[in-house]
Amino acid sequence: MPSPWQLRFFHSVSRHYVRRCFSPHSTTTTLTKHSWILLLQNCKSVNHLEQIRAQIFSLGLQQDSAILNKLMAFCTDPSRGDLRYAEKIFNAIQHPSLFVYNVMIKAFAKKGSFEKVILLFGNLREQGLQPDNFTYPFVLKAMGCLGEALEGEKVHGFTVKCGLDFDSYVCNSLMDMYALFGRIGNVQKLFDEMPERDVVSWNILIGGFVKCRRFEDALNVFGQMEKESNMRPNEATVVTSLSACTALKNLEFGKEIHWYVTEELELTTIIGNALVDMYCKCGCLSMARKVFDEMPSNNVICWTSMVAGYANSGQLDEARKLFERSPVRDVVLWTAIINGYVQFNHFDEAVELFREMQIQRVRPDKFILVSLLTGCAHLGALEQGKWIHEYIDENRIPVDTVVGTALIEMYAKCGCIEKALEIFYGLREKDTASWTSVICGLAMNGKTSKALELFSEMKQTGIKPDDITFVGVLSACSHAGMVEEGQKFFDSMTKIYQIEPKLEHFGCLIDLLARAGLLIEGEKLIESIPVGNSEILIPFYGSLLSACRIYGNVEMGERLIERLVNLESSDSSGHTLLANIYASADRWEEVTKVRKQMKDLGVKKVPGCSSIEIRGVIHEFLVGDPSHPEIKEIYSTLHRMSKLLSVPDY
Repeated sequence: MPSPWQLRFFHSVSRHYVRRCFSPHSTTTTLTKHSWILLLQNCKSVNHLEQIRAQIFSLGLQQDSAILNKLMAFCTDPSRGDLRYAEKIFNAIQHPSLFVYNVMIKAFAKKGSFEKVILLFGNLREQGLQPDNFTYPFVLKAMGCLGEALEGEKVHGFTVKCGLDFDSYVCNSLMDMYALFGRIGNVQKLFDEMPERDVVSWNILIGGFVKCRRFEDALNVFGQMEKESNMRPNEATVVTSLSACTALKNLEFGKEIHWYVTEELELTTIIGNALVDMYCKCGCLSMARKVFDEMPSNNVICWTSMVAGYANSGQLDEARKLFERSPVRDVVLWTAIINGYVQFNHFDEAVELFREMQIQRVRPDKFILVSLLTGCAHLGALEQGKWIHEYIDENRIPVDTVVGTALIEMYAKCGCIEKALEIFYGLREKDTASWTSVICGLAMNGKTSKALELFSEMKQTGIKPDDITFVGVLSACSHAGMVEEGQKFFDSMTKIYQIEPKLEHFGCLIDLLARAGLLIEGEKLIESIPVGNSEILIPFYGSLLSACRIYGNVEMGERLIERLVNLESSDSSGHTLLANIYASADRWEEVTKVRKQMKDLGVKKVPGCSSIEIRGVIHEFLVGDPSHPEIKEIYSTLHRMSKLLSVPDY
């Protein structure tokens, strides 16, 4: 390879030679066509190219195919050329060759200008040129990325007619196109019919199964590749297969791939990232950290996976230590640590980090804001939620369906249902999540008629409700005591929307029946729930027990508590409710027996918990817990209040 000094020398000599050859005072013999081709081959800049092209034009060689091929090859080279300049030259060519079309198609495909690829493909066929195995791969890529399934099938037909469908390069491109369409059956058929498969063929099939979420099939192909093929999985194979392991939480298969990497490949940064992500999401943090520490270099993706792994498992101290050590912190890494704090109710730390993020001038994305708003919703931190809403408005962050849904949920859970409705009606586009959020919020705040009215509007607009929508609808029916309507909505889940009821839906319907005093029907519904583990039914029995206390049904209460005892439940609520049922019926001996039974079974009452937001800070209290830093002042104030309340006519 020529040295930089040699290149500079050649550049100056060639530029000087071009000037001399075409100077009006020059007597030098004109450069031959071959010399111009050599000049084009060694051209290093667009400016130099323009000089050469001007002289080529003056000689009338601008339509010479050999010179045009070299000229277009340079212009479409992404490292040296200029695609807009190439397009300008291309439009001036009278009869472009197949080579010229191919380099233009390839350049546009690499740039992502897929519509231009399709246009050029149509033009070359109109010119009577026959596409070859360099043309089709980029055209098929364009078809796949544009989702043009019908046109893609036509191009597939062209490849069959000209006998290129068995060319490995073309066939791989056909497989990739069908994988982008989500038509994995076509991908499998092409793969099975290939006379010769290379590692790319195997990778596309595995990747196709992953794209279609058929993760088991992807791993089966990986195993088949190892056993039946002389092709060895490469970096791309390993990374795609590890993503399937991650989706399935298949730790054992992931370990097998890790062993293969150790024996056959190098631990590159890309493979390391995939291994760390797989181990973290499968809950094996020790192995994830081992791979992380062994990697030759850690990029921000790897740091993010490791921090998120610790944060999602509740190891917030480890997550924070690693976060502080990270040499680069992008918005995704900030999101990972903030999400961890929100997830485990360390909301003050999450807000503190959010403020630090602003100081460091890292612009938050909507996912951080949604995470913080979700934390506000769970804690009822209205003031903090309002502050985040103000931040969104001040920084002109678009309130799309994702941010809008989080705002609706926050205001609804903090009791500001009118503000939640204002946000909802202000959304330009509404998806299932935004409709569901406002319906559930209305149901939660006792606005049952409005919740059911919006559910009706949702169906009229053509938005399909999901399983969470029906939780809100059934909750609304439960609060309003609308038994008949609730049962109709429950039945419509399977009959109309093909949604299989989950435990939450059964819980809402049982609660509806229990509130209405239909205890026998509620008991029968519990017995009809298909579950493998009967302990899941304990909350449902608790709901019925609560109704037994209200309606004074001692007999059913005794029957239900017997079932709870058989389930060896350590939940105190059922026993406490039975004691209350006996107390309501003035059966004090049974109350004593229940309390003794609780003691014998080791059932302990879970202490009550409450929280309050004061000036943006959440204060949490547990019964009998004196750990609050201002507990003395709190007790003193309560004592003074008690004294005042005991004063007559106060």
